[in-house]
Amino acid sequence: MAAMLEIDGVTTAYDKADVLQGVSLSVASGGITCLLGSNGSGKTTLVRSILGLTPPRTGRIIFDGTDVTRTPTHKIVAAGVACIPEGRKVFPKLTVEENLRVGAYQETSDAVVKERMADILRIFPRLAERRTQLAGTMSGGEQAMVSIGRGLMCAPKLLLIDEPSLGLSPRLVKENFNVIRQINERGITVFLVEQNVHQTLAISHHGYVLSKGQVAAAGTPDELRSREEVREAYFG
Repeated sequence: MAAMLEIDGVTTAYDKADVLQGVSLSVASGGITCLLGSNGSGKTTLVRSILGLTPPRTGRIIFDGTDVTRTPTHKIVAAGVACIPEGRKVFPKLTVEENLRVGAYQETSDAVVKERMADILRIFPRLAERRTQLAGTMSGGEQAMVSIGRGLMCAPKLLLIDEPSLGLSPRLVKENFNVIRQINERGITVFLVEQNVHQTLAISHHGYVLSKGQVAAAGTPDELRSREEVREAYFG
């Protein structure tokens, strides 16, 4: 399967300290690829590098066949990358509907925006019921839906999801991961960056483990579950 995203030998530093050291991985088109790693492993730095927020010192990032290593963030988004940030980051003083519309800020056709909005409200019926509610007054689970919906409003080729289970109850985590699977079944490629190994491997097609800024393991979910270092780190 062709790669939607390729990370090739990426080293990214803050000041003079290398956080990522020669990271290489690929995200297959049409699949769910996961990146597992504990706090401090470099996951968020890799997300920032992909989005052009912290460009790599060395190495290349190729999206959909184009080198985007030092491309400005807004152009990476325009090319088809949407990010669901860690901690959801909704606009608290905007309504659900206004939050969703922000996700389609580059779309000039009102008819297209309306169609996408209707589609997202079908995916998240709870948001349809609360479309005029201020996002800041919603529960963590509902805000997670708003954040994912906002990401989908730009009709991305790649959905980059950073720690979707953070701060959610086990029931809501399960709901969220079911939604991520449904989104992928609609043909959107997903790169899922997570600590929750059980839920993540249950929906992923391929995965990587990041440790101290380097790829420590790679393979199918079954292969990762059977790796000694993965079992020790995540399963005890």
